[in-house]
Amino acid sequence: MKVAIIEDDKSIINAIQVAFEFRWPDAVVVSTESGKEGIAMVRKESPDVVLLDINLPDISGFEVLRGIRVFSAVPVIILTVRADDADVLRGLEAGADDYIIKPFNYLTLLARVKAVLRRSEKVPLKESHNIAMSSRLNIDFVNQKVRVDNKLVKLTPIEYQLLILLVKNKDTIVPYQQIMEEVWGKPVWHDTENLRIYIRRLRKKLNDVPPNMILNKHGSGYLFKS
Repeated sequence: MKVAIIEDDKSIINAIQVAFEFRWPDAVVVSTESGKEGIAMVRKESPDVVLLDINLPDISGFEVLRGIRVFSAVPVIILTVRADDADVLRGLEAGADDYIIKPFNYLTLLARVKAVLRRSEKVPLKESHNIAMSSRLNIDFVNQKVRVDNKLVKLTPIEYQLLILLVKNKDTIVPYQQIMEEVWGKPVWHDTENLRIYIRRLRKKLNDVPPNMILNKHGSGYLFKS
């Protein structure tokens, strides 16, 4: 397992490395203090997870995240001192899988890393062939590939998990609470705003705007209409 750290505070990089060496000794940790170098590092090293600081000396972490998402769906956890909801939402909209507010407990960080890795490896629904879920959407459950209008769509692990949960309950409302528990493992948010961001991101990638496939039943949950 390989971890990429993009962080301009060398002391934080060192502390994270020590935490992995102590608790996860088989992990390979690569790092850089530059955002532009971070994008190149992720492309070259193909890590299993990325820990990304928002405040970098050359470009912002948001720009780095957008750059990574051009070529990779690797799970990304944002590390930030910004507890402002707008910054958190901006990170999620840019494609982050999770975020941690600084200062943080390093055991908590490792637990969050394990959680995103578990989600990226989990296959909620497995079949031996492709299935056309609608006239526009086709899913290869074995290889976890999604096509819309016969074009391959790149989804992050979270986006894929979210889509599959809705698909396997097609034409049935999946409550907000159930979505958060099944996709994230627990009700991670006090309200549904962050969930709406993921749904909006998923709809955009599926070219489902205005929505015809993923519908919101206000006050209840979401459903996939076959």
